[in-house]
Amino acid sequence: MNPPLEFASLDGVRLPSAPLHLAIGMFDGVHLGHQAVIESAVRSARWSGGLAGVLTFWPHPSALFHPARRARMLMSPDLKVRVLAGLGVDAVIVQPFNPEFAKIAAEEFLPFLRARLPQLAGIYVGENWHFGAGRRGDVRLLLAEAAKHRVTVVSVPPIHCDGAVVSSSRIRAGLEAGRIEEVDQLLGYSYFAEGEVIPGRKLAGTFGFPTLNVAWEPELPPRFGVYAVRVAGAPAPAPLPAVANYGAKPTVAAAGAAPLLEAHILGACPWTTGSRITVDWLKFLRPEEKFAGVDALRAQIARDVAAAKAFFGLPPPAS
Repeated sequence: MNPPLEFASLDGVRLPSAPLHLAIGMFDGVHLGHQAVIESAVRSARWSGGLAGVLTFWPHPSALFHPARRARMLMSPDLKVRVLAGLGVDAVIVQPFNPEFAKIAAEEFLPFLRARLPQLAGIYVGENWHFGAGRRGDVRLLLAEAAKHRVTVVSVPPIHCDGAVVSSSRIRAGLEAGRIEEVDQLLGYSYFAEGEVIPGRKLAGTFGFPTLNVAWEPELPPRFGVYAVRVAGAPAPAPLPAVANYGAKPTVAAAGAAPLLEAHILGACPWTTGSRITVDWLKFLRPEEKFAGVDALRAQIARDVAAAKAFFGLPPPAS
């Protein structure tokens, strides 16, 4: 599958002259609800021989309207593009959400799009989506305006899981609370971190549990603690089970130290400093805590390894 075409704004879009089926939304996390909207656009594009596109925004509107309490994002635009590629999207437009864009009246939004996307054939949104200055526009208004421009509109109902709507805010809350299994269920894939393996102090190695230190600075940090994870990346032919710690390491690091992601592979480790790896988060094992000393920390790490091995169905560590 070819990577999608990427555009930094609507003003820079140059697409082939084929019918464009455009999913519109913030799509932070590209969770199950977002996927339903996007997959609707992809199906229509494949059926009509057209293009499947996504129009998303950066930063989140709250950064403009409520900067002191803006939403912290689950993923960067670059990461979002890569996840969208897996859904079969042909083009991604990341429109800057700036004061000029925010001032566009709801009634002018569709003409604004058509002027920049003349091949626009269909718009796909969640049924609760709002747009335009003051968020005045809704699906009813979009349908009325689209009829004037011969553009179809498909509104997709929300997806429910465990009796509640799947939403980015629900995922953010789950991530901060350490409910990683719930997060993975709502996303429809494993929450993951990507980064380069960087040099560390090698302290865990002296305990017999060498770790990979990953350069990773999420905008919304998960709960500090220990997780069962899988690690992937060349040259490994398949993901490998591991146990990871994410946090400030209060037992051995100075107060105020930046959070760090460390992963201990439950077997032979094919990665070294400079490798680029992906860490899939699967189960929260325990919260981070400060121990009385390194001996207590060493004993707890051994228990964490045993818990991770039990999660993966691996033989327990030799006693």
